[in-house]
Amino acid sequence: MTILDGFTPFRRAINGITIAGAIGGSGPPLLLLHGYPQTHAMWHAVAPALAETFTVVAADLRGYGDSDKPADDPAHATYSKRAMAADMVGLMEQLGFTRFAVAGHDRGARVTHRMCLDYPDRVTRAAVLDIAPTHYMYLTADRAFATAYYHWFFLIQPAPLPERLIGADPEFWVRSKLAHWGRTPTAFTEQAVAEYVRCFRDPATIAASCADYRAAASIDLVHDDEDVRTGRKVACPLLVLWGASGFVGKQYDVAQVWRAYAVDVQGHSVPGGHFLPEEAPAETLAALRRFFTDN
Repeated sequence: MTILDGFTPFRRAINGITIAGAIGGSGPPLLLLHGYPQTHAMWHAVAPALAETFTVVAADLRGYGDSDKPADDPAHATYSKRAMAADMVGLMEQLGFTRFAVAGHDRGARVTHRMCLDYPDRVTRAAVLDIAPTHYMYLTADRAFATAYYHWFFLIQPAPLPERLIGADPEFWVRSKLAHWGRTPTAFTEQAVAEYVRCFRDPATIAASCADYRAAASIDLVHDDEDVRTGRKVACPLLVLWGASGFVGKQYDVAQVWRAYAVDVQGHSVPGGHFLPEEAPAETLAALRRFFTDN
């Protein structure tokens, strides 16, 4: 299902699993990827306006929302950002788009980063919202990072510890994460939160999301280390946005950090905390619209 006004839900078989989401609008293709602990519904305040200019595809990552949640493997390759990026490239190709722009928030931004590296011939422009590169964040981890991002270290613990604890009260977990990382309590509509909670009540979603973070602390870092060793960077124009009151913007010189990982970086802060499309929809929309129409 979708709460995006004017959008049509879809379910597509990609790479042996089903990817769910919604599509709307007309014009150049633009893929939107959500973060944790959310679904494509997080784009509800900006996607309909973007659809006035673009064909917008808002997808649920594997393991999240209404997309399939395959069982993890010992190496966590199933939930590597490489696998997630391949899903989205396959989805866009199946929809008829061999080249497209992409914007990702949080986990979706990490998938976007990997997609730009693995498929430079497919991605025309990319935007990453409120993240620094995974490789850099682990490399420079300190007490402030571990305190603010404790979930990175909690979710990677061996199963079933985090799964059982989150599963005891998934609605509390979801609402606490929105309150912890956000700075605008009125930003989250009950309709959107109900979607996030609905999906997180599925034990398979909880397990898959833990696998996502386990991959980020293992196989994803192997891939990242190889990119750094070989000097491979994001080649397409990259827009970097972050919340002015959030941890990422306060902890890092965000645009400067990204310049070590991409060749063409621009960016700035927007009001609020981590959840840019919901906390600062007007400013986020303006920045995305300006960047993706700048040819």
